[in-house]
Amino acid sequence: MRALHDRQDNFRSPLDPYGAATHEVINQPVELSDYNLYDSDAALKEAVRREGAVWATSGLEAFGARAGSADYLEQGALANRNPPELDTHDRYGRRIDLVRFHPSYHVLMKAAIEEGLHCSPWTEPGEGAHVARAAHSYMQTQVEAGHGCPITMTFAATPCLKLQPDLAAQWLPKIQARVYDPRNVPADEKKGVTIGMAMTEKQGGSDVRANTTRAIPVSAEGPGRAYELVGHKFFVSAPMCDAFLVLAQAPGGLSCFLMPRWRPDGTKNPLQIVRLKRKMGNVSNASSETELRGALGWMVGPEGRGVATIIEMVAITRFDCMIGSSAGMRIAVAQAIDHCRQRKAFGALLIDQPIMTAVLADLAIEAEAALTLTMRIARALDHRDDAHEDALARIGAAIGKYWICKRAPGHAYEALECIGGSGLMEDSPMPRLYREAPVNAIWEGSGNVQCLDIARAIRRSPQTLQAYFAEVSSVRGESATLDRHVAALKDEMGDLTDFETRARDLCDRLALALQAATLIRAASPVAEAFCRSRLDARGAHNYGALTRVDCKAIVKRSAAR
Repeated sequence: MRALHDRQDNFRSPLDPYGAATHEVINQPVELSDYNLYDSDAALKEAVRREGAVWATSGLEAFGARAGSADYLEQGALANRNPPELDTHDRYGRRIDLVRFHPSYHVLMKAAIEEGLHCSPWTEPGEGAHVARAAHSYMQTQVEAGHGCPITMTFAATPCLKLQPDLAAQWLPKIQARVYDPRNVPADEKKGVTIGMAMTEKQGGSDVRANTTRAIPVSAEGPGRAYELVGHKFFVSAPMCDAFLVLAQAPGGLSCFLMPRWRPDGTKNPLQIVRLKRKMGNVSNASSETELRGALGWMVGPEGRGVATIIEMVAITRFDCMIGSSAGMRIAVAQAIDHCRQRKAFGALLIDQPIMTAVLADLAIEAEAALTLTMRIARALDHRDDAHEDALARIGAAIGKYWICKRAPGHAYEALECIGGSGLMEDSPMPRLYREAPVNAIWEGSGNVQCLDIARAIRRSPQTLQAYFAEVSSVRGESATLDRHVAALKDEMGDLTDFETRARDLCDRLALALQAATLIRAASPVAEAFCRSRLDARGAHNYGALTRVDCKAIVKRSAAR
């Protein structure tokens, strides 16, 4: 035996005394972390200044450093690696409907609420309030998207509840408090609460007018009065919220109700969770099927006007879908560029190889166009007292939600391909980004629903289309390509009798023109490349099909470090 050890000793390297090393790890990137999500994003910084929130710069810089830290990014990964779990009953058989989350989820929720992502434009209105909040949300979503669902629903509940002043006086102080309290206790025992939304039913989906849930008056009928709700909801996200805005059929038609998880007497409201959804993406966020077995709810807004009431909430959540998909594009392109600037193949860094540079530049153009339009709509939301801005917010949010969210999945895939095989591994952030990318295109109205809503807005409020063309025409003469695109679009929008048969094509072109005009107005360095690649070339194309564009400059602008 000693002779065997002596023979092994003869083969040991002086650099590897145990003889175990197989190779040295080279040509592998260092993970993108411990960087400032705000300072590293030129397009975001320019948008904040341009759209009226320069006053928020110091706070955004501080939050950007926190959001980009390795510890905080790890919270996002852990929240998705450990999905929520449902306990319908306690150990003794009592109904509890309790969803348990990983501690990382609560860390992210607490940070979002303390930053005011659920309330700041309502509690601190003024120039740039929506812009600053959008910038914060854009960075927070790059860390983790799922917890953004209850945050955005809580945010969007304020304008809806204001339609019912008595309920608003009771609930808004806690809804708008910067206190996160995840305990499963009545709202009266909390300083801060979150709000969810329950509209979708099995038989209807987006067609909420087909809902069958019934609302039976407890005594007197009408706005602000109590009803018992009996029925089901097929998709209720964030079922641990403290109350939900719900649609149900009252005697006078489909109406909106505020339904808390606990009754005023401290007993559990019979909103019963049947199961949690097993979703492809959005894993950290609990989504559920529920049954309402006489759950108490209070009518919000006029009876029979439920859709018109809750649309105030839906409009805001759709804008947040724009923020979320824009954020997904940003982190995807940041990851792709960072990988390619460190990885060599065929004798050169990937980032310096023209075919890869073109792909990265194209991804960067798409991401910047998404952000620039999103921040422009944020400014419009800050100026709803202006007729043009109000109309633009209405049609622009619908167009932006449709287009940006629909572009996100292809963008995520292309960014993943830039990274290659290691990007497919579950210890990379890319699979999570890829699975998350389709979510916003489906939630709060799929692509077809958005197209129909755009048509409905134009027919009911012609000023929205007038505001749209005023916006895109404000840069007339800056780009011959855009001018031709807008002129052709005006001709085709003159007759909307067959809009539905042409809806996808028209909405695509409405979105592209609006993004192009917004980039030009922002004096973005990518504006010309956007017009050339998106407007000159009609129809779909693969990323990277850029010609006569300074791809290296675009990639440098979008690098995270």
